[in-house]
Amino acid sequence: MPANSDVLATIQASKEAACRPLDASECALIVIDIQEKLLPPIFEKDRLLRNAQRLIRMAGILKLPTIATTQYARGLGDTVSEVKDLLPDGAIDKQIFSGFGSDVFCSVLKRLPGHRNTVLLCGMESHICVTQTAWGALREGYLVHVASDAVSSRSEWNWKVGLGRMQAAGAVISSTEMVVYELMRSSGSDAFKQMLPYLK
Repeated sequence: MPANSDVLATIQASKEAACRPLDASECALIVIDIQEKLLPPIFEKDRLLRNAQRLIRMAGILKLPTIATTQYARGLGDTVSEVKDLLPDGAIDKQIFSGFGSDVFCSVLKRLPGHRNTVLLCGMESHICVTQTAWGALREGYLVHVASDAVSSRSEWNWKVGLGRMQAAGAVISSTEMVVYELMRSSGSDAFKQMLPYLK
C-alpha cells in the first residue's frame, strides 16, 4: 500500500500539471486502438471519431509527434480509415492493453525528437487501453492529458469510470477544444487559421 506521502505527492503533481499550460514543444499525441471491429459499439462513436481527427490534424499543424496503436489487429481490424488516412505513420500493434506493454511503443516514444514530457491521449476504450496507457505514462514520469470527448468505451458508465480512474491517478482530464486552444495560444497565429475550419 502506498505511503501517505506518495499519495500526497501524486495529488500535488496532478494539481500542478492541471495549472500548467500545455507547450507544443513538449507534447506528443497518442491515438489508441480506434479500430474497425472495436468502433461500432462504442458509446458516442461519432463524437470520438470527430475529436480524434481534430487532435490528429492539430498535431500535424503544430508538428507534434503522433503515435498510433492497435490492439491485436489480426483479430480486431486495422485503424479505421477516417483516422488512418490522417496519421503520418502506421500503427504499432500490441497485445498488452497498455501501450507501455509494447517494447516497440516504448522505444518509439523515447526516441521522439525534443523534450517530450507530456502525452495527450485519445482513443478507446477509456476504461481499458486508454486507462492502462495513462497509468504507464504516469509511472514513466510523463504528464498525461486526456481529451475526455476523444475517448470512449462500449458503455457510458465505463467511459466515465475510466476518466475517473485516470484523474485519480494523476492525469489531467481535458477536452479536445481545451487542448487545441491551449496549444494554439492565439487566434492570430497561422496555425490557428489552418485549424479553424476543423473547429466549426
